[in-house]
Amino acid sequence: MKVKAAVVTEAKGPWRTEEIEIDEPHANEVKVKMAFSGLCFSDEHLRHGDITHQPEVLEMISGRSTMFPVIGGHEGSGVVESVGEGVTSLAPGDHVAVSFVPSCGKCEYCLSGRQYICDMGATILAGPMISDGTWRHHLGEENLNRMCQVGSFSEYIVVHEASLIRIEPWYDLRAAALISCGLSTGFGSAVNRGGVKPGHTVAVIGCGGVGSGAIQGAAMAGARAVIAIDTNQSKVDRALKIGATHGCTTTLDAAFNILPDLTWGKLCDVVVITVDNLTSELIEQARSITAKGGVIVVTTLAGFDLTSVEVNMMMLSMTNQEIRGTVFGSENPRIQVPKLLRLHHEGKFYIDELVTREYSIDEVQQAADDLASGENLRGVIRF
Repeated sequence: MKVKAAVVTEAKGPWRTEEIEIDEPHANEVKVKMAFSGLCFSDEHLRHGDITHQPEVLEMISGRSTMFPVIGGHEGSGVVESVGEGVTSLAPGDHVAVSFVPSCGKCEYCLSGRQYICDMGATILAGPMISDGTWRHHLGEENLNRMCQVGSFSEYIVVHEASLIRIEPWYDLRAAALISCGLSTGFGSAVNRGGVKPGHTVAVIGCGGVGSGAIQGAAMAGARAVIAIDTNQSKVDRALKIGATHGCTTTLDAAFNILPDLTWGKLCDVVVITVDNLTSELIEQARSITAKGGVIVVTTLAGFDLTSVEVNMMMLSMTNQEIRGTVFGSENPRIQVPKLLRLHHEGKFYIDELVTREYSIDEVQQAADDLASGENLRGVIRF
C-alpha cells in the first residue's frame, strides 16, 4: 500500500514528504488510518540525531549502523483499518490512540503496574517490527525505522497491538493525539512522579505542550500555587489561563520576586522540568528553588551525550532533596489516556486552547520550524 509520510534520511536533514510502501499487518499487528498526529520536540531530537543509539547498538537491534531513514512522529490517533492474526484487543473500526511505550502486560514491569517501562520498549528508537523482527515500511528498496515503533507522521501506520490504546468513539481524536504523549507525560510528571499534594507549591520550568500538562496536573492535585517559568512570555501568559497562579521568565525571577513572599522562604515542594532542551546547569537552577525534602522531576528528554549535570551535591544531600526521572509521567498509558480524555470531554482538561495551528502531511518541516521559533504551543498534523 502506497501512502505519504514525513521522513528524515540523515541526521539534521529536513522532514520530507515521501511516498512510501506499507505492508499489510502480520500476526499481532494492526493497520491504522491516522486522523491526527501531534508535533513534539522529541521528534526534533530524533531529526537532529540527539537520541540515536551508538552504531554498534543499532547494528545489533536493526542490522544497520544508522537509524536513518526514519518516519517521525510518536503522538497520534486514528481508526483501525485491519488487524493481523492473533489480535484480540482491537477490531476494524475501533478508535485508537497510539502509545509510544508499548506494553505487553506480561513482563515484570507490566505485572507490577509499571507499564510505562515495559520490556517491549527496549527497541522503540529503531529496528524492525517488535512482533517478528521483519520490516513493514519501505522507502524504495530501503527499510524504514519509525520513531518509537510508531511513526505517526504517516497517512497509515502498521504497529504492534501493544502500541495502541482503544478509546471510546465519542472522544475527540485530535485531543486523543495530544494526550497520547505530551500532555499525559506532563500531567503524570506532576501528579504521579512529583507526588503533588493539596497545599503544595509547584514550579514548572518550560510551558509548552508537556509543561501545560504538568501545570494542569498540579492544579488538579490541589497545589496552592503553580509557578509557570518560560523564557517565552506568551507561553507564560497561556499558562496563567490553564491553572498557573504565577508566572515569570527565569528561575532567578521566581527565586527573588515570587517565592520569598509566597512561601516565606520555604521554596517549592515540587519542581518539574519540561523545557525543549535540557542543559547541565538547569538541574541546579531547579534544585535552587526546591524546598527541603522537595522533589525535582526531570521530564525533558536529553541527548545520549549529556552525561553530567551541575548539582550542588552538599545541598542536595543536606536538604534531603530528590532528582527523579520519568517516562510517560510514570503512569500506565492505558489508564492515563482514557482518564484524561474523559476529563477533556467533560470540559475539565484544556487541550483545544493549546493548539496553535494545524498542518498537512506536506507541512511537517514548517511545523518543526514554528515549534523551534516558539510560535507553536502545540501543532497538529491533520490527515
